[in-house]
This record gives sequence, C-alpha cells and structure tokens, in this order.
Amino acid sequence: MAFRDLILGRPRPARVREIDLPRREQFFPSPGDWRDEVIYFLLPDRFSDGREASRPAVDAAGAPGARAAGFRFDHWARSGHDRFQGGTIKGIQSKLDYLADLGVTTLWLGPVLKQRGHLDTFHGYAIQDFLDVDPRFGSRKDLVALVSAAHAQGLRVILDVVFNHSGCNWLYADGAREKPYVGFPAFHAKGVWFDRDGGTTAALADTEVDAGVWPAELQRDECYTRAGGVDFGGDLDDEHAPFRRTDFFDLRDFNFDGSDALSDLARCYKYWIALTDCDGFRLDTLKHVPAEAGRNFCGTIKEFAANLGKADFFLLGEVAGSDADAAKYRRVIGLNLNATLDIGHMRRMLHAVAKGLERPAAYLDLVSVRADDLGSHRELGARHVSVLDDHDHVSGDKLRFSTDAASEHQVVAGVALQLFSLGIPCIYYGSEQALAGPERAVRQAFLPEFTHDTGTDVFLREAMFGPKHPRKQGRAGIGTIATSRDRDLPGFGPFGTAGRHCFNPDSPAYRRLAALAAVRRRFPVLRLGRQYQRQLSNFGAPFAPAAAGELITWSRILDDEEALCVVNGHGTAQRGGDVVVDARLNPAAASFEVVVSSEEASGNATPSHRAGERMPVRRRADGTAFVEIRNVGPSEVLVLVNRP
Repeated sequence: MAFRDLILGRPRPARVREIDLPRREQFFPSPGDWRDEVIYFLLPDRFSDGREASRPAVDAAGAPGARAAGFRFDHWARSGHDRFQGGTIKGIQSKLDYLADLGVTTLWLGPVLKQRGHLDTFHGYAIQDFLDVDPRFGSRKDLVALVSAAHAQGLRVILDVVFNHSGCNWLYADGAREKPYVGFPAFHAKGVWFDRDGGTTAALADTEVDAGVWPAELQRDECYTRAGGVDFGGDLDDEHAPFRRTDFFDLRDFNFDGSDALSDLARCYKYWIALTDCDGFRLDTLKHVPAEAGRNFCGTIKEFAANLGKADFFLLGEVAGSDADAAKYRRVIGLNLNATLDIGHMRRMLHAVAKGLERPAAYLDLVSVRADDLGSHRELGARHVSVLDDHDHVSGDKLRFSTDAASEHQVVAGVALQLFSLGIPCIYYGSEQALAGPERAVRQAFLPEFTHDTGTDVFLREAMFGPKHPRKQGRAGIGTIATSRDRDLPGFGPFGTAGRHCFNPDSPAYRRLAALAAVRRRFPVLRLGRQYQRQLSNFGAPFAPAAAGELITWSRILDDEEALCVVNGHGTAQRGGDVVVDARLNPAAASFEVVVSSEEASGNATPSHRAGERMPVRRRADGTAFVEIRNVGPSEVLVLVNRP
C-alpha cells in the first residue's frame, strides 16, 4: 500500500519515530530551474473559503458604498487582530484557476499545522501538533488533495514550516507564561502543559490530542531552551546568542544542544513531504536557529526528498535583519539552502523605486554583478526570492505597497521589477487586486493604528474572500459555519468591508500582471539572462542613470538575445526617453519588438506602444545604441526583445 493511503487510513500518529517513511516511490518531480517559477504567498486563513459565489465583489472605489449602516471600523480592525476569519485549504483549491490564469506557477502556503484550540493564532506559526492539520483549515486529506490538484494543473506547492519554536503549549514552573531571558547555559524550570481548553495538566496521554504538544517525542523538557524571552540581541557568529535561544514572547524555543529535537522535527517534516508530495519548504525564522542546526536540517530534508525523486526540493530561508545576514546564511548552509527572502533593505528599496521615490539604481544596483560573489548574474538570481509585500514587513512600514498608491495599478510597477529582474519573484496575496485597506479618510478618522509607524502586522492581512463574520474565540470557533461565527463582529474583509470578496480577474492590476507573467514564461531571457541597468537620455542630453520618478530601464541578456525592460517610475505622469541597448548585439538596421505593453493589456484603446510594434535601434555619433521610448503611461510597463 502507498504511504499516503496507509497514513490517511489511520488516525494521525502519536510518535514520529514510529512512522515508517517511504523511499523511491513515485513523486512529483522538481522543476528544472526554480528561476522559471512565479511564487504566490498566501495565508490560508485570509485567502479563500471557497464560498465567494455567495458574496458580491468589491474594489477600493466601491468600498464606501459596500458598508452597512453603522459599520464599525474599530470592530473590523479588532476582528483582523484577534480572530480566525474562516479561510480553508479547500478554499485555496477552489482558486487554482484564478492563480494559474494570473501566471502563478508555485503556491507558498502559510503554515497549516495544528494550532492550540483555545488560542486564535490564525497566522499558523504557533504549532501544537506537528503531525496534523488545524481543523479550522481542514484536514490532512484536504492538504493532500490540494497538492494533487495543483500538480494536475502544473502548479507546485511550498509549505511554510517552523522548526525554531513551537506554540505556547506549556507554562514555566512558577505558572508564568513568559519569563525574563537568561543567558546560556542557564534556563528556567518547565512547568505544566496546557490542556485542550487552556487549563493545565501535568501529564499527557495519547488520547489527549488537543493537550500539550505532539508528537510525543517533543514532550521532553530538554527539547526546549527554556531561556525565556524576549531578547533578539547577540552576534550572528555566536551559536548561543540570545536571538537564537529566546522565546518569541510565549512561543517556546526548541533546544538543539544535547537533545534529539532537531532530528525529530526533521522527521516530522519528512512525513509531510511523503504524505502531501509538496515541492519545497519556506523555513520560518531560520536566522534564529543555530547555523549548524540549520545546515543539518536542510541537508537531511534535501537528501530525503532526493530519495523520493525530488532532485531539487526547494528550501527558502527567512533571515530577518540585514541583507548581509541573509548572504551569510546562504554561504554557511551552501547548496542545501536554495535561496533566502529579500525582506530587508532590498524590499524597502523595491517599494521606493517602484513609487518613484528613489532613483532606479537604488534597487537595480543591489542585484548587479558588483554585489555578486557567486561569479555570475545568473547564479545570483537563483539564490534570491524577491518580495514586494508580505505578512510581516519585518523591515520598514507595516503597510502594503498599494496603501496610498497613486493608482489601483501602481503595484504593477513593483511586481514588474520582481518579474523581470534577477531573482525568483514572489507575489503576496491580494497584490493583484491592489489590496490596501480602507480609504485614507477612514483611516485618519477611525483607525489610529493604521499609520506608517504602527508596528502592527494586522493591516497586511485582510481576508480576500470577504467573510461576513469571523470565527468565535478559541474552541468555540471550531465547527460549522452556523455554529462557529461571531455575529457581533464584522469579517476582516478587503478595503475595510465585510461580506464582500475581491477576486476580480478584470481588475486593473490583475489584467496587467497576467500579461506580464505570460511574457516572462514565454522568454527564457527574462528569467535566466544576465542583467544590466540601462542609462537614459531626455531631449538629447548625455546618457546617464535615471533620476527618481523617471523610466526604470534594464536589460536581460541571454547569449545573443536582449530583452529591454521599461517601467515608468512616475505614478501620475507619462514618461519617456532614449534608452541604451547593447551595440554589439544590435548592429545596423537592428530593431526591437514590443512583446508586452501593460497599457494595452489593461484594455487601453490608445496605448503608447503596442505588442508587435517594431522599434528601430538608433545610434549617436559616438556609437551609443539606443531605442526611443515615448509617452509610457504612469506606472506602466513595456518589454521589448531584439529576437522575438
């Protein structure tokens, strides 16, 4: 019997060491090159419940009229802070066509493993059972079915995994939920477990699946550092630095010194690979794991997956802090870690350049050959996953790109930089709908937390599917729709609404992004080519790097093929200029063909340039080759190729 059928035919196992893991069975293969992929990151609770057909759609412009009389924005925000909204794994499966049509090729799912039933950790990073799915999201069978359905449509699935810490599954010996941090090798005494309802119990039986932590191997005291928290200080080279031992508030840090916790956690995640046939992991809080433990975890996961026929199981690390910290983890873990997320300075510069607030070089220089110690532009691109928005914004403002954007499609300028520059692009759920929270007047009047320095993640996490009400608190929120909803609060729906979804394939951003992703898929040069920032000239002036708010221009080159990428960095005005191209690759009488115009894709009947238009390569007296680009609309995108 196949492993999947064997496991799903039984209750979830209580002990991970008793699971007979498979090898050399038939599993879905890895892609030839992960740079070919377009990743889409979603939080399962905030994406879809599969019931959007029962609700009307809404966009930013229509939000004011979609609110019921007496709508309370403070209640809307409280709902988003504290409650599960009702998104499910089956809901995600219902949106596979929507995602495939957008041009997505890989789904990154926020954590779906079982949380404490009496808490409302909707984000999924506070795990109680490492071998089961949270019932508010669905079941193990649902997760298996989602991955299978995704594979049937040519989509891959990355699971978000946590091996740095567990949820708040126990108290310290004095009954405290949190304790002050103590440095290595000191630790506090561990106390009793939480039971299913938030009470306490001194011992756990195999039947108490909602109490304590599972699998049973993780119930030993020595599995936890018990150092208290929160202290994120210390040196990156110190394996016992505070940031590597601290609890994340009440999340319990795992101890990898002298315990088997690392091997048991790795075995848990091998179980999920074998059960679901997933294609990769996003490694949460990788920076907070000692480097040696990170290397060992990645190595054993890679080897297990390879023995299943997944030759390049994708491992993507979250390394908060500076870009230099992320680079160090890539060096330390080596090829056992595919890539890290660009969530530091690079993400902030991507925001600023796409909004015309910084000169293009502020971002493009960060992905140039000068910053690459790997020997090639191409290799650099394989080790980075670019991020415009995510669920945390660990660096910079806690607001989505589209908050206070110049238009509903300005986000396209940012995503275009991701799609066509070095790196593997990752689109955050709702970006294709310009998700941005309620309008400015509402925020100023009713939501004092909704500011650039708020420090809260809540407004990054609206529910696309538009629940009318959230789930009730704690265990009362586990159950059917009829019994689990808190009808005293509105759902945390898009643009400050409740009961309205925003899955609109004709929205200004979606239509443009779908066209851009299709062109990326069509031309390998846009995924694999070397990258060069291109200088700009206006009105016959000397060629020079562009200023903020002007055209953002760069080329990708693969052998003799050049793709010229053009983004208008201005949010409200047309821009143009003469753009340098490679004189050697484009001799006399050469031309470029426009292969996509986001203006045209939007339905604009009179775009500045159309797909199929030939643009001659011209030369100045000094031999500089260039193409004339004119009147590109605000935040619009062009891609031209010399050998279409």
